[in-house]
Amino acid sequence: MACSSLLKLSASSSSWIAGQQAVNQRPGSAARFPTRRVSVIRAGSYTDELIKTAVRNFSVLACGLIVWYIVLFIVFAFFFVSDIGRLEKSIASPGRGILAIDESNATCGKRLASIGLDNTETNRQAYRQLLLTTPGLGEYISGAILFEETLYQSTTDGKKFVDCLRDENIVPGIKVDKGLVPLPGSNNESWCQGLDGLASRSAEYYKQGARFAKWRTVVSIPCGPSALAVKEAAWGLARYAAISQENGLVPIVEPEILLDGDHPIERTLEVAERVWAEVFYYLAENNVTFEGILLKPSMVTPGAEHKEKASPDTIAKYTLTMLRRRVPPAVPGIMVVIEEWGLFESFGLDFIFSKKANIKVPSLDLKKDATFGI
Repeated sequence: MACSSLLKLSASSSSWIAGQQAVNQRPGSAARFPTRRVSVIRAGSYTDELIKTAVRNFSVLACGLIVWYIVLFIVFAFFFVSDIGRLEKSIASPGRGILAIDESNATCGKRLASIGLDNTETNRQAYRQLLLTTPGLGEYISGAILFEETLYQSTTDGKKFVDCLRDENIVPGIKVDKGLVPLPGSNNESWCQGLDGLASRSAEYYKQGARFAKWRTVVSIPCGPSALAVKEAAWGLARYAAISQENGLVPIVEPEILLDGDHPIERTLEVAERVWAEVFYYLAENNVTFEGILLKPSMVTPGAEHKEKASPDTIAKYTLTMLRRRVPPAVPGIMVVIEEWGLFESFGLDFIFSKKANIKVPSLDLKKDATFGI
């Protein structure tokens, strides 16, 4: 009995001791460790869920922003192309032409010296005012290429020259190249400088009211032309055109083929086709919008020293051949320098023989024959 009771007492005491140990357990002891572990796991799962939710929300936001950027880009591109398209159509309107008064200050000084005037800014301003305030100028002129100084000048009454042009529905333009310099490694040929800083200058010109730009480079047939000179001319024109369009200016693309030499008209055609092929290749490489450019090609003529002179009809035929072969139909306008190939003489003969040709007829006929606007 005693032994049995002792055994029972011992069992109860053991249970009591175990219970007391559980009650007196200190915080942070092993007895509570599983509870903390569960809390940590739950907190980690909640954090993971928060991160996943944030990532999902960020992805949705990023996708939304991308869509908006795409929409804004499309809208901007639409209005940019539309604005550029309106400008080039205005500049290339039939019956009107571009007035080039982009003489440098030095060249303007020679004109002033011929009438006994000093080459001062006041005299240059008066000379330009005489030209740009001619009544009815907009009936015959669609655009005016200005020198940088002219863009910032005003009349004696304080009216900006660009505003005088706008009042006549004439689009102001700006010469942006910095002139020709020798091309190292070539056959005594030249290249056109001015790409450095062109973007910032173009943006400033736009603020001042310019809406198209001119960049003139040259190719000489008697000097080859070398592959280096042709590539340099084409690349420079392409970079200039891309920068101009990015800043809201319609670029006039002008790789002038000089008249020097005694070569026949067939040789000029060969060189012109080669040059224009290079030009449009690099225009495409630089993502230039063809619908937003204007061309100013040289007429395809024999060299100035060639023994046989070509008639205006022959020159027109060869020039159209070159244009058809090399110029994409997306190009909306072509501006030609008419004094280079005797067009004035042709008109004079027509009047003498009572044909009374209308000045609009050649452009319209050329447009019909070549299938793009001139």
